[in-house]
Order: sequence, then C-alpha cells, then structure tokens
Amino acid sequence: MQSPDPGNKPLLHRLAPARFSGLLRGTVAAGIALLAGYQLASQIADLSSARPGAAAQADARPVAEAASSPAPQVADPFETLVLDVQSGDTLDSLFRDSGLSLVDMAEILQLDTARQNLRILRPGDTLTVRHDGGAVLEIERDMGIEQTFVIKRNDAASGAGGATAPVFSTELVSLPLERRMVTVAGRISTSLFESAAEAGLSEKAVMKLAEIFAWDIDFVRDINRGDEFTLVLEELWRNGKKLGDGEILAAEFTNRGGRFTAVRFEEADGRAAYFSTDGHPMRKAFVRAPVSFARISSRFNPNRRHPILNTIRAHQGVDYAAPTGTPVKASGDGKVIFRGWKSGYGNTLILQHGGNITTLYAHLSRFAKTSGYGSRVRQGEVIGYVGATGLATAAHLHYEYRKNGVHLNPQTVILPPAEPLRGEELMAFQATAQPLLARIASRQTALAANRPTAR
Repeated sequence: MQSPDPGNKPLLHRLAPARFSGLLRGTVAAGIALLAGYQLASQIADLSSARPGAAAQADARPVAEAASSPAPQVADPFETLVLDVQSGDTLDSLFRDSGLSLVDMAEILQLDTARQNLRILRPGDTLTVRHDGGAVLEIERDMGIEQTFVIKRNDAASGAGGATAPVFSTELVSLPLERRMVTVAGRISTSLFESAAEAGLSEKAVMKLAEIFAWDIDFVRDINRGDEFTLVLEELWRNGKKLGDGEILAAEFTNRGGRFTAVRFEEADGRAAYFSTDGHPMRKAFVRAPVSFARISSRFNPNRRHPILNTIRAHQGVDYAAPTGTPVKASGDGKVIFRGWKSGYGNTLILQHGGNITTLYAHLSRFAKTSGYGSRVRQGEVIGYVGATGLATAAHLHYEYRKNGVHLNPQTVILPPAEPLRGEELMAFQATAQPLLARIASRQTALAANRPTAR
C-alpha cells in the first residue's frame, strides 16, 4: 500500500483552511451588520415612539408664538389736524380754512368753559382737532405745561328723562409732571439778568426772585456788582424733557453786605407765601417800587427845578422811566379813591390804604379795567400802564407816598410790618425750612470759595 501523498490530499482538505477563513470573515461581518442593524432599528423605534410628543410640541410652538405676539393695531379711521395759530387767526377762520363744521363750532361755543378757553387765541398756540369728514369729534388745547383743555363729542343723543344732552362736553385734564429740586447760585458781574442767565436761571425765575425780595431790595436802584444770589427751585420735567421752572422753594440774596433769606411756606388756609428764617413775612404792607426793573429818572427832591415849567418846584415823589404800556402795580392793598385826569399829573390813580396812607400813580397812558373808582385792589395787582400824559417830557411813572397827608420819600420810608407766624405754624415752617436752608448754605460755601479776594 502506498503511503498517502501530501500533495494528493482530497480537494476538500486542501480548500478547508481558505474556505474556513472566508466563512469566518463572513460570519463576523454578518454579526457586525446584524448588531448595527439592531441598534439602528432601536433608534428608529425610539424616534417613532417620541414622534407624537415632538410633533405636538412642534404643532404647539407656532400657536404659543402667535399668542405672545402683539395684536395688530387698528388704524384710526378719523383724521387729526394740528392747527398752529398765526397772527390774526380766530376760531372761526381756523374752522373755515380747515373745512371743519361751523355748526359744531357754534355748538361748542354755547359751553361757558369752551368760550373762556377758545375765544382768545394767541400766536404760537396749537389746537389738535380729531374729526370725521369735518364733523368735530375732539379738540385739545394745552393750557400751560400742567393742564390740557379737552372738548369731546358726546355719544348719547339724549339725557335723562329724554332731555336733549349737549352735543359736546369739556374737561380740564391735569398732565403728569416730574418735579426736580435744583440749587442755583451766581454772582452779579454785569447785570442781574445776565448773571442769572449764566447761572442757568430763566427770565421767569429772575422776575420771581425780584418779587420775593421786592419789599427789602429796590432792584432798580440797589443792585451792585458783587451781589450774590442762591436759589432752591423746582424744575418741571415730562418724559425726559425739561418743560420749565416751577416754584422757588427758598432763596438768599446778598446785597450791599446785607443778607436776605426767604423760604416758601403754605399756610393753614392753603395760601403760599415767603417768610424770613424767623417766620416773619417777606411781604410788607407796601413794596418799594410799583414798576418792575424801571430806571429812576428823578428822585424825591423838595428843591427840584421842573423840566417843563423851569421853576423850583418840589418833586414829592419818585419818577420811574419805562416804555409806554409797562404795567404799573399797586404798592399795597387798598381802595381806588380817585381815577381820572388830574391837571399836570395827567391820567392819575390814587389808592387809600390802612393807617391813613395814600399812594398816587400819575402820567398813566391808560387804566386797568379792574381798577375802577371804588374798587378794591390787592398788592401787586396791575392798576394801570406807564404813559406820558399831563406835564411829562417822556414816558414814565410818577409815584407818591403820603401818610396823614404828608409826602414821604418812597425809597426811604420805613414800611409797616406784617404779622409773623406763631405756634404750630411756626414749628411747621421751621421743619420745612431746615433742609432747604442746608442746601443754600452748602452752595453759599462753594460760592464763597470762588469769591474774588480784595486787593
């Protein structure tokens, strides 16, 4: 028997290692594919099970976004006109030029409040009118920075019991304001107005400052270079914009070495006034000058030569030169006992005051309507206007002060005092004044640090 020849092994035995190796690789590959397929199937199953919730969220998201988005604004179907009042304009001309209903204008002017607030229009005023084809629905007019006057068409055609209701109604609306307290100080180098403007004060605030100290300081005669002022006042703001100045809460004025301080305080009756630090009213029975910021053209002089008659004739008052038409104010509370023409005095008005005191105002161009004979006037009320009637070379006010029939110098006469605060009112005033005076003292310290040194 022949021994087996290795080279003659059956084909199966010769192919087994190769086939086995191929089968093994195929089996491994199939296993890997099967495992990958299982994992993929699991992921698909997970996605399939999660899809309903995800779909619900996807479906819900646009709804939520739609719900949170603001509703579209509906355009006003009516037209709004802004009417700027020019010189010569009247309510009638504005309505005609704008094609607004004259019938509506007549209905509006039947209301007392509408007549009071619309009859007189001044250049620079603005009316905002909302209308429907000329039929007025609403009118707004600003009444200063704190109020707006509003006219609206009434929806109801009839009132209670079938009575016809007015076509329009009116309302005075208060506007929201922010009041900011500020402190301003300055030193007079040229004039009070220029120095105040440099410090940031408005002309209105300067005029109010002069009114506060009018009983102690003659702002025509007494103001000097080097005088100092400090104010604590309100500024009025709305929506981040300054609209103007409010009340002066406290003020101090240094004049010719004398220091005058005033604090605003509301008394028990609701009236606000200014008081010195010890509670005495700044308001005296009389002011020194009945014309604001006028120049003294002739002083009290018993030996003056008259400029027209050219004779020695006592000048028993003070003359204030001012343009024709400048307002003249009552120097104190009183009653009109003369109003008319008085020889060389021209148009003259005489007031009777308490304590047997009279004051005379002469050379007026005209009288105020409220200062009729026998009427009572308050201190500071306009009673007439500067002129040059009678024996006068130019427009000025001649002012006289008499007590018991005797002429006294209005610039030097000792003015009667007013009643001070007492008791609980004085305590309340002191509580109000303390923080305001602290602000003034702080600013005065800073002002003093920059004060020029004497040479």
